[in-house]
Amino acid sequence: MSPSEPIKVGQLEIRYLIDGAAHAGLGLFELVIPAGSNVPPPHSHTFNEECVYVLEGTLRYSVDGETRDLRPGDWMRTPKGSVHGFTNPHRETARALIVLAPDIGAQYFRDVADVVNSGGPPDHARLLAVMARYGLVPAVPGAASAS
Repeated sequence: MSPSEPIKVGQLEIRYLIDGAAHAGLGLFELVIPAGSNVPPPHSHTFNEECVYVLEGTLRYSVDGETRDLRPGDWMRTPKGSVHGFTNPHRETARALIVLAPDIGAQYFRDVADVVNSGGPPDHARLLAVMARYGLVPAVPGAASAS
């Protein structure tokens, strides 16, 4: 199976390798995070657990208040319902594999991209509605700003 076309959400790039959403199965995608990128707000997943595995660069990742700088070969697991988030405050681009079980699917990222990439500041109400539709809950109400 070949990777999907990349989905650009602001500066972030998502390339799905396995889209498991149609069958509520496991999903796998590559996430590229340029240095200093705007990122999604800390959030939790109502229905999914997640694992991040860094391929290159350094990714700052937090799960339930534990923050680590992950380097190639490092990983962290996010249990369902755990608040998590990431940033790349470093100089080089980070690249990671993300596993979701069950998957939220590539369409989630396309829907977020429609909001974030529309020009100007993202419409927070629309972004919150997209997140809610897929079971994502911002850690701080009204703090949705993904790009």
